[in-house]
Amino acid sequence: MMKNGFFFFIGLLAAFLLGWSSIPLLAHKQLGALTPFYDDGESSSFPTRPPGVAARGQLVYADLGCVACHTQQVRRPDFGSDKARGWGDRQSVARDYIFQGRPQLGESRIGPDLANWGVRKPPLDAAAIAQFLFSGVVSGAKAVSHPPFPFLFDDRPVDGEVAADALVGLAEKTPRRQIVPTERARTLIAYLQSLNNAYEYPEARHVAPAVAKEGAPK
Repeated sequence: MMKNGFFFFIGLLAAFLLGWSSIPLLAHKQLGALTPFYDDGESSSFPTRPPGVAARGQLVYADLGCVACHTQQVRRPDFGSDKARGWGDRQSVARDYIFQGRPQLGESRIGPDLANWGVRKPPLDAAAIAQFLFSGVVSGAKAVSHPPFPFLFDDRPVDGEVAADALVGLAEKTPRRQIVPTERARTLIAYLQSLNNAYEYPEARHVAPAVAKEGAPK
């Protein structure tokens, strides 16, 4: 009885370990060797590696917990209204994330998807993004449920000229002080501007299901 119980336990443990380990191993075999796609027509590879400042900004994005309210994965048209909302023209694929050390896929959309926020229409420049991060307001309208991040900015006295990246519109209220983005804010802005998964990879093209011809055998 004890002998059979021991072998049963070993077999159960082996089955568990095999099933658990196969998930990361098979996923790595399938996706780990993905490389950028080279487009002969554009003589360039996609996706491009983000600059270092944007890579550092992703760490700030993760630290702030932005993934709790935003996704970075666009659903294909027949799975939802992401395309109609202007969040992307095609579904997200694994190749989109090969240069991201910590992909921020997310699973809840309290706010909009950000996979292509860097090329969203109308586009926001660095100054507009800074204003939004500081106040939670964009284009004069309150962003729904979006908190301001004033701790990403320094309140400094004006010593000579106002800093080139100081927030516009606040100097008039306090002419001897200025609100300037910190290094964390600048890297986060660079990261948000780098979000652009618009290139049409072959694997991203939706294949419509075949329609059976009338009278054909099923």
